[in-house]
Amino acid sequence: MLFRHILLHHSRRFSSSAAITPPLITPTLLKQCNSVSQVNLIHQQTLVQGLITHFSTNLISTYIAISSPSHALSLLQNLTPSPSAVYFWNALIRYSIRPGLLNHSFGLFRNMWRLGWTPDNYTFPLVFKACGDLMCCRLGASIHGVVFSTGFESNVFVCNAIVAMYGRCGELDCARKLFDEMCERRVYDLVSWNSIVAVYVQRGDCKNALRLFDRMCKLGDIDMRPDVVSLVNVLPACASMGAWLHGKAVHGIAMRSGSFEDLFVGNALVDMYAKCGMVDEASKVFDRIKEKDVVSWNAMVNGYSQIGRFEDALGLFEKMREENTELNVVSWSAVIAGFAQRGLGCETLDVFREMQVCGSKPNEVTLVSLLSGCASVGALLHGKETHCYAIKCMLNFEGSDLEDDLMVINALIDMYAKCKSINVARTMFDSIEPKDKDVVSWTVMIGGYAQHGEANDALELFSWMLKQDGLVKPNCFTISCALIACARLAALRLGRQIHAYILRNHFDSAFLYVANCLIDMYAKSGDIDVARFVFDNLKQKNFVSWTSLMTGYGMHGRGKEALEVFDEMRRVGLQPDGVTLLVVLYACSHSGMIDQGIEFFNSMSKEFGVIPGQEHYACMVDLLGRAGRLNEAMELIEGMQMEPSSIVWVALLSGCRIHANVELGEHAAKQLLELNSENDGSYTLLSNIYANARRWKDVARVRSLMKNSGIRKRPGCSWVQGKKGTTTFYVADKTHPQSKQIYEILRGLTQRIKVLGYVPETSFALHDVDDEEKVDLLFEHSEKLALAYGILISAPGAPIRITKNLRVCGDCHNAITYISMIIDHEIILRDSSRFHHFKKGSCSCSGYW
Repeated sequence: MLFRHILLHHSRRFSSSAAITPPLITPTLLKQCNSVSQVNLIHQQTLVQGLITHFSTNLISTYIAISSPSHALSLLQNLTPSPSAVYFWNALIRYSIRPGLLNHSFGLFRNMWRLGWTPDNYTFPLVFKACGDLMCCRLGASIHGVVFSTGFESNVFVCNAIVAMYGRCGELDCARKLFDEMCERRVYDLVSWNSIVAVYVQRGDCKNALRLFDRMCKLGDIDMRPDVVSLVNVLPACASMGAWLHGKAVHGIAMRSGSFEDLFVGNALVDMYAKCGMVDEASKVFDRIKEKDVVSWNAMVNGYSQIGRFEDALGLFEKMREENTELNVVSWSAVIAGFAQRGLGCETLDVFREMQVCGSKPNEVTLVSLLSGCASVGALLHGKETHCYAIKCMLNFEGSDLEDDLMVINALIDMYAKCKSINVARTMFDSIEPKDKDVVSWTVMIGGYAQHGEANDALELFSWMLKQDGLVKPNCFTISCALIACARLAALRLGRQIHAYILRNHFDSAFLYVANCLIDMYAKSGDIDVARFVFDNLKQKNFVSWTSLMTGYGMHGRGKEALEVFDEMRRVGLQPDGVTLLVVLYACSHSGMIDQGIEFFNSMSKEFGVIPGQEHYACMVDLLGRAGRLNEAMELIEGMQMEPSSIVWVALLSGCRIHANVELGEHAAKQLLELNSENDGSYTLLSNIYANARRWKDVARVRSLMKNSGIRKRPGCSWVQGKKGTTTFYVADKTHPQSKQIYEILRGLTQRIKVLGYVPETSFALHDVDDEEKVDLLFEHSEKLALAYGILISAPGAPIRITKNLRVCGDCHNAITYISMIIDHEIILRDSSRFHHFKKGSCSCSGYW
């Protein structure tokens, strides 16, 4: 009725000369306004009636209440400055602290200051909050100066806001300096301590956060007793550091103060115990929370997933559904991550599809876990679909977080690399701006190359990373990937350089993963004694440490040392598992320790509680096959409790190749064909068996079968290490600039060893040509060319290190044994199966090559 009266009065002002009583304007009338037009009408009436000075503050308050700050500001700018009216400036600044208006809050503050208004202890915290939200430290520091000029440097409320602002802007030193000054002047309260602890936690300095919390607790001031905010601040720091003892102490404080009943404290405790791997304690706290929310459930699901108790995680997830707890993206992501971490890619994809059906939108963490699941099962198509989704919904959007984008791109690089689309992975890697690449980007790309057969590219990229002018430094995982690449190439020189880099840059050699990679690299690069030295200097050892060293001894034909390491491992209390026993059988096989190998195999179940698997049977077949006991190998296969897999038949076929058993070789090859094995080595072995028996029609048939099946034989190649890098040779290779000298050296060596009794074994020339041509073919084998080049470039007495991608040829093995009698070099040759150390006319394999 009042508004109708105002409108009526307004419409008749100029249409009638009759006296009309003006409407009565009161603060109550203004409070009833709910639109700008209504307030404008009353505003007009105050001007007409000359009441504007009396109702200015009421009008400003009403304009602010109905979200019309521009009208409020126009009135406020005409007011005479007064301490009581500063409230309205504060209200306008508070209104502008929202996305898209933050800069406007600074404009208001400057305008206020220019018009002669003095900010109060509420103005400054609001402006400092805006600085923190915008991460505008320079402006915040300027306003910090205004605080001193206005005498508010002793106001704890204002100082707390400044500490929080510096923290939000990443200026940890400035925040700490101000806090220390506050403590000296005793201008602090509980909020001050909570603020500085929160700053340290937000910046990832959890160690100092815990120290400050402890210092606060020791003050002994009743007003400084930790409250809910204190506890919720410090518990994530305990979780991040795995400081469960400290977390338990905080738990005790929560129990004594009664803060434990608070949901936020309960959730933080569950999260802390879960992240410290103490899920049973987390479960006890979880059960005591009366009114659980989705955060409580998610903390427990994540906790179970992180320690590998996936069944418990899934059970809890299903219970959430039963109790109709709202599942959010964190809930789904935790389960997807759990499956991905177990390598269960199919289950990962199933849960993701269910998540989409339920209408929950995935975030960056979800996609990273999903891509990890795709990578684990080689699901390239699903990975590409996820890539498309990321492009459509997340990547490169205006305002998107660059760190989140990079996290997804790194996961895509990893997925493409593990799905063997290494070129796509490299294209994505190259698409990232150099300044934006982080250590994860480099690591997943280097790891992708190292683990999928492109070791040279891995080392080249690692070298490029080190030349990035300090933009990014490798971490332990990057170093490990580079060492894996060195191990694949037997690149001892580069491996030593990386070891030196580890020592120079103070990488903790006690970091077990790196140390184990060093053991593996030295063992696979031909220096098993240095591998043992690294092992002996480890402060801690795990199963990988022991098995890596045992594998190295086995590769080098030093089975006795391998068994000594095995016995030592048992003496320190480690129980051998299936992998350890496989390594023991491998060492016995490559050292000719037939009886010991059989004894270990027969005692696996009784003594060690390990049921032999396909790999153990394959190793035993290999052991018997190398010794020529092929009938026993066949009996072992026939007595298997499971259907023999392809690796078992390949092991038998390999033994048949060594001992020229055509009939049994054909049987093994037939079994492989029935298993649809596409291993080029199987066809090559059968072809070699036929060639050795001079059954050339069968050789042609096998090669035709390979061609029709699309299977290509890998060309044999050998590479030798020199001072300037690695040089690769193929059979009959004449591409090297020094090939003339290489062939002359090889020709001279051949003539000299023939005098000593060397006779070319033409059975290893697998072509239907006469014996003279076969001798010429054997002469040009890649390992002989690599050896000649090694002699050409090596210093007198220096070891010559050669690597071959296939098994060393029997004739080459015989020839190199003779050559070692007439040169002053140890020849260390690594083939696809093991190491051969040739010295003074003997080989470490003792005929079991």
